[in-house]
Amino acid sequence: MRLAIISECHEAGIAGHFGRGKTVFLVKEHFFWPLLDRDVDHFIKRCRTCVLAKTQGQKLGLYTPLPVPEGPWLDVSLDFVLGLPRTQRNKDSIMVVVDRFSKMAHFVPYNKTLDATHIADLYFKEIVRLHGIPKTITSDRDVKFLSHFWKTLWGKLGTKLQFSSTAHPQTDGQTETVNRSLSSLLRCFVGKNLKQWDLILPQIEFAFNRSVNQATGHSPFHIVYGVNPTSPFDLIPQIQKQQYSKEGEQRSKEIKKLHQEVQDLITKHNQKCQKAANKTRKYVRFNEGDRVWIRLRRDRFPFRIVKKISDNAYQIDLPGEYNVSATFNVADLSPYYEPEVPPTPVD
Repeated sequence: MRLAIISECHEAGIAGHFGRGKTVFLVKEHFFWPLLDRDVDHFIKRCRTCVLAKTQGQKLGLYTPLPVPEGPWLDVSLDFVLGLPRTQRNKDSIMVVVDRFSKMAHFVPYNKTLDATHIADLYFKEIVRLHGIPKTITSDRDVKFLSHFWKTLWGKLGTKLQFSSTAHPQTDGQTETVNRSLSSLLRCFVGKNLKQWDLILPQIEFAFNRSVNQATGHSPFHIVYGVNPTSPFDLIPQIQKQQYSKEGEQRSKEIKKLHQEVQDLITKHNQKCQKAANKTRKYVRFNEGDRVWIRLRRDRFPFRIVKKISDNAYQIDLPGEYNVSATFNVADLSPYYEPEVPPTPVD
C-alpha cells in the first residue's frame, strides 16, 4: 500500500518524477506513517526513469539575485529550450516563461525560426491573455531580445527589459533552473516518443506548477490562486482538514498574508543561496579605462573597459566586426598587464 502511494506521487501521469523533497511533500499532503521520508528516499533511489533521465549540474559564477517581486506575474523571466526533435506539428523548441514571484511556469512549443515579431505574438497569445502585461522581463542576450522591434514594443507598453551578461545568466538563474527541471521532466515523460513531446507539455507544466517550490515553500498554483488544483488523491473521500472562509474580505486577507509570507521566504532563500554560492568566489573589480583580456578572444589584443554595469558585468570597447554583445561577465575577463621591456644594455 505504501509503495503504491509513493509511486502515485512520484511517477504517476501528472506527478513528474520529482526529487525526494517534493515527493515527500506530496505524500504528506494526504498520508503519514513512521519512516515515510526513508521509504520515499528508498523508492526514488531505485527509480530507473530518474536514474537514466537526470544529470548532475554545476553552479558556476557569482550569485547576485534580483530584487524580490511584490506579487504574482509582475516580473517574469523568459528563455528558450532549443535543439529538440522536430515534432509532427513542426515544433522544435520551447519558450519558457517563469513568474519570479510564484515560480509558476508556462512551457510554449514553437519553431526556432520564428523572429521577434512572432515571439511577441506568441507571448501575447499564451501569457498576456492569462496574466496581463509584466513590469519587467528578464532574459539573456538572444538576438530576438535585442532586436529593435522587441525593445520598442515593450518600451511603449511600459515594461522594463533586463538582460543577463553573455554566457553567464547568474542574474537570471531562476529560468536556468526551470530549464534543467524541464529537461529532466521531458526525459521522464517522453520516453521513446520523441516526436510527441509537444503533446505532453501541458501534463509537464501541470506537474511542475503543482509541486512545492524550495524557495517559497508552496506550489506555484497555491501562491497564484490561493488553492491547489484537484489531484487524483483529492478524489478519495476523506475528512476535510482545511476550510476557507466564504467571506470575501477574509479571503482577501488570507491571500495578502500568503503573498507577504512568500515574499519573505524568497528573500530569506536568496540570502541563504547568495551566502553559500559566494563562499568560494573571489571578488574582482575593474575600473573604467582598464585594459583586460577577454577569454573568448585570448588570441587577440586586449580591450578597454568602457562602463561598469554591475559587480558581475562590464561593457567592453569591442569592435563591431566581432558580432557579439559588448557586455561580458567578470568571469570572462582577466587583467591585462603591460609587458616589461628589458633595459637596453649600455656599451
